[in-house]
Amino acid sequence: MIKTLLLAGTAAVLLTGAASAADLPRRAAPPPVFTPVPVFTWTGFYAGFNAGYAFDVGNSTANTFVVPNQFTTAAGTTATFRQSSQDGFTGGGQIGYNFQFTPGSGVVVGIEADAQYLDFGRNRTSPIFVGGTAAPGFTVVDPRGLSSLDFFGTVRGRLGYAFDRVLFYGTGGFAYGAGSADRSFGGFRGNDDFRTGWAVGGGVEYALPTDSFLNFFKSSAVTLKVEGLYVNLDRGTRNQGALVVDAGSNVVATSAIGRRDDEFAVVRAGLNYKFGTY
Repeated sequence: MIKTLLLAGTAAVLLTGAASAADLPRRAAPPPVFTPVPVFTWTGFYAGFNAGYAFDVGNSTANTFVVPNQFTTAAGTTATFRQSSQDGFTGGGQIGYNFQFTPGSGVVVGIEADAQYLDFGRNRTSPIFVGGTAAPGFTVVDPRGLSSLDFFGTVRGRLGYAFDRVLFYGTGGFAYGAGSADRSFGGFRGNDDFRTGWAVGGGVEYALPTDSFLNFFKSSAVTLKVEGLYVNLDRGTRNQGALVVDAGSNVVATSAIGRRDDEFAVVRAGLNYKFGTY
């Protein structure tokens, strides 16, 4: 009898303990860990390449040169040069640095330098003769124009506003250019001399995701841009226009047609690799 009571008491105690344990509050689960998504910033160095199309936007008025009689087949002969439009491929590379004041959306300032190949064609504009032609052994040429301009470059500031991964900007600054040495005649140069000027333009740039298939160099971002530039290079030919040259390319007569700067526009697309956010 006593044994039975002991067993019954033990069972009751065990059941009571189990019920009490069931009523205890459960241990709270640890809170989930959230990794913040970094806010994109345009701050950092970048380098890339571009390609596009360039075309003449200079003065297209005609220039007429009264050729000295001893160099023509008839007295009073005139040679008229029309500054015909020229266009062609342009391509090159650029490097730069941007600084964004507020990550995400905000004002972006920067500086960029680029160097570009140009191909405006190699045909020098031929004159239209009235009254006669150039005498045998002599040629009338106008070494101005874009046909011999081989390359140009710029160093420009940039100012824009970013909407997260989209950047709209304006740009402007210093420009330079030069061309082939075979465009000179005696002491008168064509476009082979080094010249300076200015450039202004604008564009839009978009940053692709870091894991873009274009990110061959594992940079912090790959960006695509479309840009337009107007470039003006001072020709420095205030008193030199058309020339009469002999068979040895020696200048035997000149005309003071007037000054003409090299003016052209560039429309190009580019790809940049951005490194770092410092």
